[in-house]
Amino acid sequence: MSIDRMIAPKIVDAVDFELSLPKVGTFTLRNGVPVYAFNGGAEEVMSVEWVFWSGNSYESMNLEAATANFLLRNGTSKRTAFQINEFFEYHGAFLQRNCYNETATLSLHGLSKHMDTLLPVVRELIVDSVMPADELATYVQNMKQRLSVSLKKCDFVAGRLIDTYLFGEDHPYGRYTKAEDFDLLNSEQLLSFYDRYYRNGEFMLFVAGKLPANFREQLDRYFGDLPNKKVDRPLHAIQPATQHRYRIENDPNGVQGAIRIARPFPNRTHPDFQPAMILNTLFGGFFGSRLMSNIREDKGYTYGIHSYLMNLMQSSAWMISTEAGKDVCEATIQEVYKEMRVLREELVDEEELSLVKNYLMGSLLGDLDGPFQIIGRWKNLILNGCTDEYFYQTIRIIKSITPEQLRTLSAQYLREEEFYELVVI
Repeated sequence: MSIDRMIAPKIVDAVDFELSLPKVGTFTLRNGVPVYAFNGGAEEVMSVEWVFWSGNSYESMNLEAATANFLLRNGTSKRTAFQINEFFEYHGAFLQRNCYNETATLSLHGLSKHMDTLLPVVRELIVDSVMPADELATYVQNMKQRLSVSLKKCDFVAGRLIDTYLFGEDHPYGRYTKAEDFDLLNSEQLLSFYDRYYRNGEFMLFVAGKLPANFREQLDRYFGDLPNKKVDRPLHAIQPATQHRYRIENDPNGVQGAIRIARPFPNRTHPDFQPAMILNTLFGGFFGSRLMSNIREDKGYTYGIHSYLMNLMQSSAWMISTEAGKDVCEATIQEVYKEMRVLREELVDEEELSLVKNYLMGSLLGDLDGPFQIIGRWKNLILNGCTDEYFYQTIRIIKSITPEQLRTLSAQYLREEEFYELVVI
């Protein structure tokens, strides 16, 4: 049937879309390692991510987990760091590592046709990294210099301190780095951590892109014989600060102050988490939010202000973050509390709520744009102990939430006295 170009296509609001989360294939290597795979995409490229339970929560001393993760690709008994980098660059591949609170990752992006060549070298990093002393010395020198520079920035200092107030300095979520922590690191200690949590650790795999026909066999050949020993999940006590208001001087010559306003909040398994995500979007979660409209557009106190729910596994937090001129920091905080009060006392009008709903549905649609985004969505669900039902429940809540429900949530969670307040100038 031909298309009549004289008739404009029907405009459909994003909130009326019927979204579905594409299924992932699952299989298990012979050592019990679970693999989640999404086979798709137009180009012959793919990603493989190894997720180890070896994050900050597992370390016996500060920086142990992050440093071991960083040095994974900085030398084996067969290759130097330069040779490893040269190998992946020669094959047009990109290998990245990251360390988080509970997990740490190795992420490989490359051409599908090269995977059978690349995977043995990734295996080499997992079973034969040597944590060279010279590479460690370079890392320590660079990181101490970077920390020294960062500590002069009020925004960096505020980000460190607010987490400590929320969770306690002995909790992995609240612990921050000091220069002297780097001097305590040594190769022997890092090798012990690496041996326990990587060479003999517990991991899972997330794969996406145009998968070779025999890719399952490739994974089993190179990683199916690794020990994959179960790692106990540590549970650390949260010890929030008793004081709620802080003013800290960090840069006497600076013109801006960094503001953090935050409160503890349940993690994503709590029934209020998904509705609160919608309330947060309205409050400060996108460019058209109330905080942006008031504090940036109307008052001109800041270039940008944002609020968000932190994506943490054990417990979460509701955070408002901005930088403002030193002379208007206190006024900025009062405007934040004013917007909280309005949400507690007044109903959101349907037009504004419709805008937020369409924005959130559009964001979900963007998260499904391609195999790498799809596997990322699944990874977030799986690591947080959720199924695809959580995705569909989110959609149902976005579509059905009412102004009355938002006001009730605001009355429960957007209370000034529950928030920690920090200004670093």
